[in-house]
Amino acid sequence: MDLRVRGDVPADPFLGAADLFETEYELDKPVRVDVRTDPDERTWAAHYDDHHVLNISRQAATSAMARELVVHELAHMARNEEGHTSHHFRTEEALFLALAGESVERRKVAHCYQIANHMKDIYADDITLSVMPPAKLVAFLESELARAVATRPEPTPWPDSRRVTAGSDPEITAVNAAFALGLVERHDVVDPDHRLYDLAHAAADDAPTVDLDAFKRRFRSLGENPSERDYRKALVDATREYVVRDASTNVAAD
Repeated sequence: MDLRVRGDVPADPFLGAADLFETEYELDKPVRVDVRTDPDERTWAAHYDDHHVLNISRQAATSAMARELVVHELAHMARNEEGHTSHHFRTEEALFLALAGESVERRKVAHCYQIANHMKDIYADDITLSVMPPAKLVAFLESELARAVATRPEPTPWPDSRRVTAGSDPEITAVNAAFALGLVERHDVVDPDHRLYDLAHAAADDAPTVDLDAFKRRFRSLGENPSERDYRKALVDATREYVVRDASTNVAAD
């Protein structure tokens, strides 16, 4: 693999990730790594005609999860090169179909993009978990969910018991929890009494409009190589489940 790091960070995690990845997969295009100073950006991949770019924050590149994060982004690149539907389908198309005629808050639209990203991550992590042990990824999912649950807002006084603050969003936290459970169940890498389940149910308790089990099943059961039609339907259905069910539940509650 042609992988070049541009930034003053240790190269070992990147080389280690490339070695792990190449036990099962290969990339045809070279990979350029750009190290960013903003710690909130973490990692993301960009794809071009003749190369890929792995953007990673300095904080992530020097963290204990650096190798695993890089493998995950390499997996996205592999999905892009193989032409996998999840990595070539335009999310906007599905959102337009799902939300036509609906009045949707801007934050909810942003959440719909997060749901689409989770679906792409499922397919990337099918590769990730085929080339590396699951323990650190599971621990990462657990720590991220624990942090989100611990920083949830306090309930507002009766009669309005719904938790709504700008800094914490219980609904997308519950979807994130469903993604974590869907992924670990898809690969059968945790026991039923794992702490992830307790954290996920705590997140679900704060978001009664989100059906945790339904979203978990959606993520867990995504087909390995869906057609564009099937993938569009899966994304449209997930989007409507999140936005339209939430609206109908709130109307019923009112």
